[in-house]
Amino acid sequence: MQDFIRIHEDDNVAVALRPIARGERLTAGPYEVNALEEIPQGHKFALKEIGEGEAVVKYGFRIGLAKEHIPAGGWVHVHNLKTALGDLLTYQYNPVVSGLAETEHAYFDGYRRTDKKAGVRNEIWIIPTVGCVNSIARALEKEAQKLVQGTVEAVVAFPHPYGCSQMGDDQENTRKLLADMIHHPNAGGVLVLGLGCENSNIPVLKDYIGEYDEQRVKFLQCQDVEDEHAEAMKLLEELAAYAGAFSREKIDASELIIGMKCGGSDGLSGITANPVVGAFSDLLISKGGTTILTEVPEMFGAETILMDRCENEELFDKTVSLINDFKNYFTSHNQTIYENPSPGNKKGGISTLEDKSLGCTQKSGSAPVKGVLSYGEQVKVKGLNLLSAPGNDLVASTALAVSGAHIVLFTTGRGTPFASPVPTVKISSNSRLAGHKDHWIDFNAGRMVEDKSKAELAEALFDYVLQVASGRKVKAEKAGFHDMAIFKQGVTL
Repeated sequence: MQDFIRIHEDDNVAVALRPIARGERLTAGPYEVNALEEIPQGHKFALKEIGEGEAVVKYGFRIGLAKEHIPAGGWVHVHNLKTALGDLLTYQYNPVVSGLAETEHAYFDGYRRTDKKAGVRNEIWIIPTVGCVNSIARALEKEAQKLVQGTVEAVVAFPHPYGCSQMGDDQENTRKLLADMIHHPNAGGVLVLGLGCENSNIPVLKDYIGEYDEQRVKFLQCQDVEDEHAEAMKLLEELAAYAGAFSREKIDASELIIGMKCGGSDGLSGITANPVVGAFSDLLISKGGTTILTEVPEMFGAETILMDRCENEELFDKTVSLINDFKNYFTSHNQTIYENPSPGNKKGGISTLEDKSLGCTQKSGSAPVKGVLSYGEQVKVKGLNLLSAPGNDLVASTALAVSGAHIVLFTTGRGTPFASPVPTVKISSNSRLAGHKDHWIDFNAGRMVEDKSKAELAEALFDYVLQVASGRKVKAEKAGFHDMAIFKQGVTL
């Protein structure tokens, strides 16, 4: 196992891969330094003197400016490093676009829906139009577990607090997301549960849903019936009979759509887990598949890397808007655009938003950007897509699902038990977390600094994803966890 890593030849800091004791002699390329203090795992230390105001460089890019003189061998963190981010920037398109060579086909066992879409689960979803019927949805989920048999794999309710007392974009977002959920191919049957007096009631929502299979989607407005529970159970039984007629069949992996997200990151996330997911992304795209990268605020400071990989200038312009729109969102609420990383990130060794963003964007691999999506917009083109959504884990993962992701890959250095509407694969950046939270973690990328290469782990992750797509349950599914969170931006009436 390596003791530390200098990620790029231009870096003036290295990252400890294990706790380094004060006084240890460390050699990295042309640099030899003594650790001037204890360096925690995942944290940075200076390879040479860095003057006050000078750039601190990691991943080959500036991650901030030194607040004070930092001696060689000194610990580099929030006490002596600050962000260099400002407000809106002017960007120039400098394309660095190279395609990926095609690789041989791969397959998974999935469900073919009547609209020709492929799904990786055959579940029945109960989707409330408004938070007022959440308790009914939960009660129905509990009673309907008796319908989980044959090829019906789960009955899941997705409570949320919205659907009424919303205005403008908030109301539109709720309606678009609920409509997208209703069409998601992982659901073999859907019960849309309304109240009757809400803004986003069933008749209104149907305009957003558009065409649908009447056998697959059923509606119940609770105020219109005497016993809503009994009526809903009848509809769920019909949906179970319909969904139960589907069975898994061989489907090309080119039809897979995989979302990519990180949360609770540490200093190893950008060295192990995120690069492994990036290599996975390239591998899936080489087979004709699709990946989606989101959490726009965690692109700040690394956005030009993605902009330069845009396939054309139109996509570049969309990416500029993607970034600047989020910056304007922050400033319109009188918030600074760099109020990140989180306390857990900092404890794990991430010091600035640039540090976090350069690690975060490792998940995008090297493929060209083929699509840029607004919040709630469905994937239209294969390959790497960028999606507008915040960094919040539940909100961003839900956004990935409603944009079409069959599965979400979630990298973490700190650990988290949450789920999303689709199978959510937890990928640890370090082996300690994988062992400590084995009931949360599905895949250990921490082995990249122990005994496995990035390519080996990417291949192993690809095989694991095919297994999940073919029915293998992830840890969150085994625990019965399913979460949904809608992005709220505006006024509540």
